[in-house]
Amino acid sequence: MVTSKFLNPKNDVAFRKIFGSEKHKDILIHFINDVLDLKEPDKVKEVTFLSTIQDPDIACKKESIVDVLCTDQYGKQMIIEMQVAPQEGFEKRAQYYASKAYCRQLNAGQEVGARYQDLKGVIFIAITDYIVFPEKKDYLSNHVILDSKTYARDLKDFSFTFIELPKFKIKSIELLSTMIEKWCYFFKYASSTSEEDVRKIIDSDLVIQRAYEALNRFNWSEEELRTYEQEIKRIMDNQAVEDFMKKQARQEGRQEGRQEGRQAGILIGQEKGKIEGIAEGERKGKIEIAKSMLLQGYSIEDIVLITGLYKSDIQSI
Repeated sequence: MVTSKFLNPKNDVAFRKIFGSEKHKDILIHFINDVLDLKEPDKVKEVTFLSTIQDPDIACKKESIVDVLCTDQYGKQMIIEMQVAPQEGFEKRAQYYASKAYCRQLNAGQEVGARYQDLKGVIFIAITDYIVFPEKKDYLSNHVILDSKTYARDLKDFSFTFIELPKFKIKSIELLSTMIEKWCYFFKYASSTSEEDVRKIIDSDLVIQRAYEALNRFNWSEEELRTYEQEIKRIMDNQAVEDFMKKQARQEGRQEGRQEGRQAGILIGQEKGKIEGIAEGERKGKIEIAKSMLLQGYSIEDIVLITGLYKSDIQSI
């Protein structure tokens, strides 16, 4: 089995190494500007990393930790998240993270004179390895708060950008034409991309080259590789537990289904017996009426019309 030279950027350890470290700060800046399509003078030129722990009181929970949290040169906060495992309500989690980052600006140090108008905006960028919005066709979606009538963006402090990798369908390197497409290809196929293909992708984009170099396993220390592999094991263990629970639930469901089926069968049989008994009683009653009508001289045709019995039934009386 041939081992790929490049590691998987969707792995939490690899993702944070590339986008959450001072060493590769230029990669993060490049990525943010490309994804948000920022132009001068709004382009991010500098970032400062902040603690990724959203709530110190519950820091032991994964839900309280984001992958990357930083501010740009204007003080605007940015959260960048990689989400591989499908998570119900992830869009709500995104809003929770953004609101926590927004509120912490005042909570960080309640100096006298802290004012609401000093709050800086929050941008949430998520790369997901599953579909978050099934009704949307595009792999890239931007969400902001707009006036429902005029569509004016009066409330500008929150924006959410989602990249849904399963919706990205470009597999041929020759078809990559924009930076966002190159980034999507990077996240989706980096761990199976050859060096020759990487050279085609890079072209003149030196930052993309640095992103691939950061994924080169030969540039990782033994300790970093061990941490990377432990993260893979953690994900596999979690998946194994989840699969076991689903399997157990299916087995219990089948057992319950069989039990309910047997009970339903008994009830249906009983009900069927009642219905058949009633039908047979009605038939016997009609035959008695037919006998009486025959004795009174009614024709077979008249008896068929009145009782609803078959002609052969009456003839056999």
